[in-house]
Amino acid sequence: MPGPSPGLRRALLGLWAALGLGLFDLSAVSQEPFWADLQPRVAFVERGGSLWLNCSTNCPRPERGGLETSLRRNGTQRGLRWLARQLVDIREPETQPVCFFRCARRTLQARGLIRTFREFWVASRVLHYFPSLPGTALWVPGSSPSGPTLCVPTPSPGFQVLAFQGPRTLPLAERPDRVELVQLPSWQPVGENFTLSCRVPGAGPRASLTLTLLRGAQELIRRSFAGEPPRARGAVLTATVLARREDHGANFSCRAELDLRPHGLGLFENSSAPRELRTFSLSPDPPRLAAPRFLEVGSERPVSCALDRLFPASEARVYLALGDQNLSPDVTLDGDALVATATATASAEQEGARQLVCNVTLGGENRETRENVTIYSFPAPLLTLSEPSISEGQMVTVTCAAGAQALVTLEGVPAAVPGQPVQLQLNATENDDRRSFFCNATLDVDGETLIKNRSSELRVLYAPRLDDSDCPRSWTWPEGPEQTLRCEARGNPEPSVHCARSDGGAVLALGLLGPVTRALSGTYRCKAANDQGEAVKDVTLTVEYAPALDSVGCPERITWVEGTEASLSCVAHGFPPPDVSCVRSGDLGAVLEGLLIVAPEHAGTYRCEATNARGSAAKNVIITVEYGPRFEEPSCPSNWTWVEGSGRLFSCEVDGKPQPSVECVGSGGTTEGVLLPLAPPDPSPRAPSIPSDLAPGTYICNATNRHGSAAKTVIVSSECERGPAPPEMDESTCPSHQTWLEGAEAAALACAARGRPSPGVRCSREGTPWPEQQLVSREDAGTYHCVATNAHGTDSRTVTVGVEYRPVVAELAASPPGGVRPGGNFTLTCRAEAWPPAQISWRAPPGALNIGLSSNNSTLSVAGAMGSHGGEYECAATNAHGRHARRITVRVAGPWLWVAVGGAAGGAALLAAGAGLAFYVQSTACKKGEYNVQEAESSGEAVCLNGAGGGAGGAAGAEGGPEAAGGAAESPAEGEVFAIQLTSA
Repeated sequence: MPGPSPGLRRALLGLWAALGLGLFDLSAVSQEPFWADLQPRVAFVERGGSLWLNCSTNCPRPERGGLETSLRRNGTQRGLRWLARQLVDIREPETQPVCFFRCARRTLQARGLIRTFREFWVASRVLHYFPSLPGTALWVPGSSPSGPTLCVPTPSPGFQVLAFQGPRTLPLAERPDRVELVQLPSWQPVGENFTLSCRVPGAGPRASLTLTLLRGAQELIRRSFAGEPPRARGAVLTATVLARREDHGANFSCRAELDLRPHGLGLFENSSAPRELRTFSLSPDPPRLAAPRFLEVGSERPVSCALDRLFPASEARVYLALGDQNLSPDVTLDGDALVATATATASAEQEGARQLVCNVTLGGENRETRENVTIYSFPAPLLTLSEPSISEGQMVTVTCAAGAQALVTLEGVPAAVPGQPVQLQLNATENDDRRSFFCNATLDVDGETLIKNRSSELRVLYAPRLDDSDCPRSWTWPEGPEQTLRCEARGNPEPSVHCARSDGGAVLALGLLGPVTRALSGTYRCKAANDQGEAVKDVTLTVEYAPALDSVGCPERITWVEGTEASLSCVAHGFPPPDVSCVRSGDLGAVLEGLLIVAPEHAGTYRCEATNARGSAAKNVIITVEYGPRFEEPSCPSNWTWVEGSGRLFSCEVDGKPQPSVECVGSGGTTEGVLLPLAPPDPSPRAPSIPSDLAPGTYICNATNRHGSAAKTVIVSSECERGPAPPEMDESTCPSHQTWLEGAEAAALACAARGRPSPGVRCSREGTPWPEQQLVSREDAGTYHCVATNAHGTDSRTVTVGVEYRPVVAELAASPPGGVRPGGNFTLTCRAEAWPPAQISWRAPPGALNIGLSSNNSTLSVAGAMGSHGGEYECAATNAHGRHARRITVRVAGPWLWVAVGGAAGGAALLAAGAGLAFYVQSTACKKGEYNVQEAESSGEAVCLNGAGGGAGGAAGAEGGPEAAGGAAESPAEGEVFAIQLTSA
């Protein structure tokens, strides 16, 4: 028959609780200002059940609180003024838990009551038996609601309750409330057997019982007791189990099952409290002890003890001691190994031989190792200086001493016997400053020699020294990066160093990191001083910086006037002094240097670059050459025919810079004073109107700008407009000889044709079309064939093109190359490339006499070389397109003893006469302006005409190169050097 419903059970238990209130004080919560409360205050729990209790207070900040009870606790939750705790496996018949809090120096308390009950089944009735209330039982109606409530005496062992209704009786069945697992060993060695024993007293009938031994949730053994007598109660189950490593920490338990389902009841189960098994494994080897053999009094040394193959290593206990001093080690685990480390400190009371003990205990077993440690006392030696700081030149005494048993050594000199000191005397010098003295002491301990030493430093006072290694006489720094200027002086005490300009100007910040500027360049006087004296030294600071090209030294735009002398000079700032060169853009070989006679081809953009060891700077300089007006036949023809009704105006374009203004006025006859309308250079809306008629005749065209004017006579004729005509070319429209300039911008041949409609003209060279190029080269010279074509025919013409180019001195050489004796002869040869051919001129050193020139000035010769012939010679080549020069240096060296032999007076007279003759010839020739080279050949006049005279040749005299160590050296623009050595016989 099914049991009572849970709701009915709770109602009856509440009624039973009300009956027990008379036995327990259920007064209300204290009316004090602060109180403690326990909920529930009264609880009835089935035996073996669990319950949550809540303990609280109204104290704002309780000092501490808790719940006192003898029952087992499973979990706790806590707040500032409350505590909740779960009680489990409640088996005591009656307990009184106490809730308490400490508040304002008072203890607040609240008590509760917990009672347990058990259930019994009699036939189809259930009795609730309360052990704490003897002589009572409560019958819960089951399937017969009309049955009476029956109170019976308290059941005793062997007591039987018979059913009052039904055809048969059933003995009392007791649930397996007590399931006990016998206590396990505190530690169980791995690999050995242990016994599990389970007891279930009083439960029955035994024939309905089944017991199971469990490892966690794994069943180890299961046994039922079917066939036992009906009145048999209780059961025992025992098993032998092999301990394993994985069993460490495992829970073993016993489960009891009472199966009363065959009797119309249910299956009742209960389990014992789990018991934890701890297994262990300990290596038979002793621990490994690492410790020093010797330990000095007052010192600390690390010691360690290690052991492998122990399980579980975390449960092992290590004892590490030096003598009777426990070292309290720190234990580090690594798998199945442990290492215990500690610091051993030796005291004077422990001096002598002591034992270091390491003991490892696990599972009731232990392993131990002992080592001998000798504790000794060995004070450090004493090193003293009679004067730790002494002036240079004074005497100082050094003493080294130690204990009675120690042998001392000072600077390698040992004492005669242990315990005796050693002394050293010396006269202090600068080299002894910061000298370290070493005192060593040795002591024999247990067969080992121990060593201690001590050092002391001597300070010697001396005046400052400024060495070049610490304070160099010159510094060279680049501008920009931060540098630290160091000028350090030796001396004791440490000298102070001050560096300032000699004129009392700038002061150098020694030892500080700062930027380097060119303003720091100069000479400074550095003075080092201390109380022993001072030292003075002059130092030079040079700041190098990259070149800079500004608008003052190198303007961006320069304007020259044709025919004047000018030179492109760009001055760059920098140190070391920069080298500046200017090259025409697009023509890498065209270097512009020296004094020039300005020509229009000098106009253009030049790239000027300044370079030194610290970098370079570049700048574009635009040179504009201005010149007066020039008429050219193709652009302003001398004869022009105006075709009536053609709508064309006379075009007269004039070359000049700035652009000249042009005006054509009639001269004589019907055109006197009549202006000839001109076609504008560029078509524009403001072009003059086309006249309906135009007076033929002679017109004078005048072109004017600020540099002058030019005039040209133009004859104008007129004719009526004619019909179509084939092409026609002649010398006026397509000159047969045309000249170009090398390096100029390439243009089409000046070839045009007359005809109607206007013919197209194409020119080619040997069948090759006109090349597309930007600059004229010498290879462009040759014969071209031009063909004019329109719808009515063709005409052709052959044109010869010549290319002119600037002069270049291609060769400047000295002969003989092997050397010339004093009084011997030498020749300088100059070869130039130019078109039209260049004129050669020479510049000789001042005072050079008896110089001969060839007919075309290409060779300069000297017969009987003298000291005055030494110096720089320049050969210059000039044509209409420019000038180029190269230089060669001749040095006359040797023992001119013959001058001395002639006597001082005779020599002086000879030199004076030669100088006078040279001056007279030079001056007269220069004044006359004579340039007849053939007449001047083999005379001093050639020097004046070609070396000291005016014009382009003389202007180049400003250029010059450095002289070589001896002989002759050429200094061309490209930097080539040739030398000739003149030696004595």
